[in-house]
Amino acid sequence: MERFVLNAEKRERTGKAVARQLRNKGIIPCIVYKKGYSVPVQIRAKELLPFMNIATREKLFVTLKLNGEEKQAILQDYQVDPVSGKLLHVDFMEVSATEKIRVTVPVVLVGEPIGVKQDKGVLQHGISEIEIEAIPEKIPGHIEVDVSNLKVWDAIHVRDIKFEEGIKVISDPDEVIATITLEEEEVEAAAPVEETPEPEVIKKGKKAEEEEEK
Repeated sequence: MERFVLNAEKRERTGKAVARQLRNKGIIPCIVYKKGYSVPVQIRAKELLPFMNIATREKLFVTLKLNGEEKQAILQDYQVDPVSGKLLHVDFMEVSATEKIRVTVPVVLVGEPIGVKQDKGVLQHGISEIEIEAIPEKIPGHIEVDVSNLKVWDAIHVRDIKFEEGIKVISDPDEVIATITLEEEEVEAAAPVEETPEPEVIKKGKKAEEEEEK
């Protein structure tokens, strides 16, 4: 994981009005959680935003400098304004270098599948994150999955991913990460056409023909 250092200050006052005042000054209200307790803090937006731009896509460690101490943490959650998209609030989870933690790690698909290049297939994305348990130094920033060998109707599941020793996978091993399908038109074109048997023509005997003529 890439590491960031952020300077945090403890917030003495909390509440929506206080949070609004802080954001107007270019400061983002945050909270640091650890084992049942929490500490309200604040971090300057210009310092926090570069971290958030990566942390929303990668699992990152951050060193929070707070009251002369350094705390190791990871991004736990965040809130943005649904209209403006501006960052409103950030939650951190303090971690210990020797304790295992459960986190979700982003999945990144790489390569162009054979089924897409040769058979006009469509790459379908399954789950976008995998939950794992490990000590912080074992946790990858993201999980890279090579899909270049996938053919039509092939799939990659969580169970197919090889993880480093010391990482426990929590996600369902049968969860699909990626698969190759066909568009509806392509499926219909590829389906075998059943031949409809022509109706049997019953040949009439000479006697029957004579009776019809009468």
